[in-house]
Amino acid sequence: RSKRFVREPDEYRGDLGHIPGAELVPLSQVATAATSWAKDSELVIVCRSGGRSARAASMLVNLGFGRVRNMLGGMLRWRDEGRPVER
Repeated sequence: RSKRFVREPDEYRGDLGHIPGAELVPLSQVATAATSWAKDSELVIVCRSGGRSARAASMLVNLGFGRVRNMLGGMLRWRDEGRPVER
């Protein structure tokens, strides 16, 4: 699974950090970045709490991506579950 973050750079490096190996793609750049992604790739979209990632996931589905998941609860949930992060 490929994880994409729809957060801003300061959030990606900030207190909540990001999932190791995840790619930063701010919401405003999703449509442009997606032109280089395979339409059949499995994408997990993550933001701080799930709102922006839900919008990005919907946008990707509308662009023809069929294997898109929004990570409910975002990085807040990831942190609360004690999962690893990078900063």
